[in-house]
Amino acid sequence: MTKKLVAFFSASGVTAKLAEKLASAIDADLHEIKPEISYTTADLDWTNKKSRSSVEMNDKAFRPTVANMVENMNQYSTIYIAFPIWWYIAPTIINTFLEQYDLRGKKIIPIATSGGSGMGNTNKELAPSCAGADLRDGKVFSVNTSESSLKAWAEGYN
Repeated sequence: MTKKLVAFFSASGVTAKLAEKLASAIDADLHEIKPEISYTTADLDWTNKKSRSSVEMNDKAFRPTVANMVENMNQYSTIYIAFPIWWYIAPTIINTFLEQYDLRGKKIIPIATSGGSGMGNTNKELAPSCAGADLRDGKVFSVNTSESSLKAWAEGYN
C-alpha cells in the first residue's frame, strides 16, 4: 500500500479548503506549508509591483522560508502539492518546500486554485525543485469541487 500526502500552501484559506477535501477524498495525510512570515492582504496585492508577492514572483530564485517540515517524508510515495496560482505558476514557497526533501522515486502531483488562469508554466518552474521525482501534470480546481470529483481525478494517477 502506498501512503499519500496532501501538502498545501494557502495564503487566504481557499486552497486549504480544496486540500482538505482532497485529503479526505483519497484518505491522505494533510500538511500545511506555513511561511515563516505570514502573508498579509497588502503582501498579496498583485497590482502593486512592490508588494511582497510581486517581488517574490519576479525573482525566480527567491525562496521564502518555510516554518515547518513534514516528519518522515520517506513514508510517502505520492505527494499532492496544493497551492494558488500566482503569475501563472506556483508561488515560490512551493519550490522552497520541495527542495527541502529527497523526492527521488516519489510521484508529485500539483493541484491548484486560481482566480481565472490555468496551470501556465507551473511544471516547468517546479521541475528543477523535484529532482528525481515523477512530476505529473496538475490541474486547477474550484474550491467548490466535490470530494467525489477530486477522488475520481486522483485515481487517474494510480
